[in-house]
Amino acid sequence: MGQLLNSVKESRMHTFQTDTVPPHTEVLIVGAGPTGLTLACDLARRGVRALLVEKADRLFPGSRGKGLQPRTLEVFDDLGVIDAILAAGARYPLMASWKGAVKGAEWDLIDHRPATTGVPYPDSWMVPQWRTQEILHARLLELGGRVEFGTALTRLEQSAERVEAVLERADGSVRRITADYLVAADGGRSTVRRAVGIPMTGQVIDSRPALVADLRLEGLDRDNWHVWRKAPGGMALLCPLPHIGQFQLFASFELGTPDTTPEGVRRTVAERTHLPAEAVTEVLWASEFRARAALAERLREGRVLLAGDAAHIHSPAGGQGLNTGVQDAYNLGWRLGQVIGHGAAPELLDGYEQERLPIAAHVLDLSTRLHHATGAGRTGDQPTVRRGAATDQLSVGYRGGPLSVERRGPLPSDTLQAGDRAPDAICTRPDGSAYRLFDILRGPHFTLVSAGSEPPAVPPAVRTHRADTYGEGLFLIRPDGHIALATHDPADITALLPTLGLDHPALQATARR
Repeated sequence: MGQLLNSVKESRMHTFQTDTVPPHTEVLIVGAGPTGLTLACDLARRGVRALLVEKADRLFPGSRGKGLQPRTLEVFDDLGVIDAILAAGARYPLMASWKGAVKGAEWDLIDHRPATTGVPYPDSWMVPQWRTQEILHARLLELGGRVEFGTALTRLEQSAERVEAVLERADGSVRRITADYLVAADGGRSTVRRAVGIPMTGQVIDSRPALVADLRLEGLDRDNWHVWRKAPGGMALLCPLPHIGQFQLFASFELGTPDTTPEGVRRTVAERTHLPAEAVTEVLWASEFRARAALAERLREGRVLLAGDAAHIHSPAGGQGLNTGVQDAYNLGWRLGQVIGHGAAPELLDGYEQERLPIAAHVLDLSTRLHHATGAGRTGDQPTVRRGAATDQLSVGYRGGPLSVERRGPLPSDTLQAGDRAPDAICTRPDGSAYRLFDILRGPHFTLVSAGSEPPAVPPAVRTHRADTYGEGLFLIRPDGHIALATHDPADITALLPTLGLDHPALQATARR
């Protein structure tokens, strides 16, 4: 292959310090956004050597992807960061319509539901993207990982055995490294995706540019997400960000282009709302964007895999982009861990594209429909669609997929089946005491849940528990919380173990938590 992205002159082939970048890593991750950080955390706790590089000199500084869906909260529970995420965020406030300086009706964007035994985190949770990334970065450091900031991938070649990459730092120093696999988590303009020649097709779903900014302002309460739908020049929204005294501004532009300078942001606020420009006391970050929907043709080229925005680009409507990227990483991490560390066949990685590409296509369609339902062209103040079951990603599953083996015969569609997300449940110990299933799913292992009978003998790498609320059967749960096998026959479990790398001697070792 060997596509050249940026010419690297031999006279500039300085090397990084050898204690900074190793000559070989098992997984090279390009891009330290939520997707890359989630994957790096998951691999670190599996003992997989991963190098995470980020072209920028720091983590992304803006609030852009501020909505965490219930399924993402479950992932963060598993990764050990849920307490920090909950402390950093809050429920979405009620929306409030404004006409000039007159405040109108309030309504709820979120279809709230109570927590249940199976769904401990039923609501979307608002956390600025920069804070989510800080929390994941801190967890990565705890697990012994790190991010190489100011480091860009400039050249990529691969063979049947490995990937070779050229990394260049801002000071011009360059290093060649090799990796068993490379994961592109470097965003919608992915350098890696272009390097390996994977096409991405899509469309601009809203030709109007928009301004997004984080700011501090005076004269507006923090009890509501404030909306000026019919403001001069285009819609404007000001959303209070939890615990930090900031607001996120979103403003669409019917004509012209946004001015992202502090003066331009202040002018937009003054033109669209009843607040004067001087009410904006600080502009911390601002960016222009146009809503697009695009999907990569495939998620794998040899030993290179795509995840997050490198694979799919969403409208922000519905809060799906960041969350889908986190789910990509969660689906891919355990597969890489089993292939690299536990002898599973490389074909296990093929299931990543087979499972995630249809999900990405579905979510793109959902985001686009929500964009049109909540955006321009509507005459009312309130949107026609609320966020809830359609956007929480709890129903995302892989029934009928390559690693969703259902052996219990024809079942009603609402029955828990192979491929489904494994819901939380109450388990019982031999002494009759109870505990949460999610508490024992937490970690990089597989879990066998026995419902209605005692669990059979399985390898030490599989933890066994009883949860009669699951119905009848044996349920082998993957490390990403989806059911790989549902059966009544323990022989079916034995037959699936080699595919998962669960019959490998290395699994006798304890993976890092």
